Amino acid sequence: VSSGNHAQGVAWAAKRLGIKAAIVMPHDAPEVKLANTKALGAEVVLYQRPGEDRDEVAAKLIAQRGGTLVHAFGDPWVIEGQGSAAIEATAQLGRAPSRFIACCGGGGLAAGLALGAPDSAVHPVEPVGWDMVGQALAAGELVHAAPDAPKTICDALQPNVTKPLNLALLSGRAEPGVTVTDAEVRDAQRFAFSQLHLVVEPGGAAALAAALAGKVPVDGDTVIMLTGGNADPAAYAVTIAGAD
Repeated sequence: VSSGNHAQGVAWAAKRLGIKAAIVMPHDAPEVKLANTKALGAEVVLYQRPGEDRDEVAAKLIAQRGGTLVHAFGDPWVIEGQGSAAIEATAQLGRAPSRFIACCGGGGLAAGLALGAPDSAVHPVEPVGWDMVGQALAAGELVHAAPDAPKTICDALQPNVTKPLNLALLSGRAEPGVTVTDAEVRDAQRFAFSQLHLVVEPGGAAALAAALAGKVPVDGDTVIMLTGGNADPAAYAVTIAGAD
């Protein structure tokens, strides 16, 4: 199950291993993500968002076909793999970062960072109205997205709810979650393009948006995670032109 980034990783791995992969993806995922996943040989199974639960769609497929679920954020091995970024960052800095600012969907990356760099603060950043990890951390229990949750350009950061595993790993480890608006995300995309010479999709720019908006502290040992470059060309061009 994935909106596109995890999907491509699983599709690539399956191709390398010579096994089949079926990826449950939202019908409104950017076309570039759908096309890239298919190009890697995976079958794409679309679900309606909002309306359908992707985990339920995946469970039905597994019941029909067999197979193993490789969840985008609730899989222990995926969390461990994402946490390797903390080990790499620590090695490159030569010391533990003071903090990680992390784009957050279901909390897989944030949980991995918390495990990989236990002495560093971890700040989960989510879109306004889709802060299911931040709300769960504040409440101490799982919180589902509201039926009327606002639209967001961060298609990769729209889980209906986090998983018990992620909440357990982040509770007592992560800093309080923060949210960013679409306007702040677009500003971050433009900053990444003009100052960093990087193409970053909306969901991948959320952490940078929080930093630029002054919503999280930043110092010389802060690591800001930019977590995806699968930008829809037309939408990205509008954003960069500042026409949104």
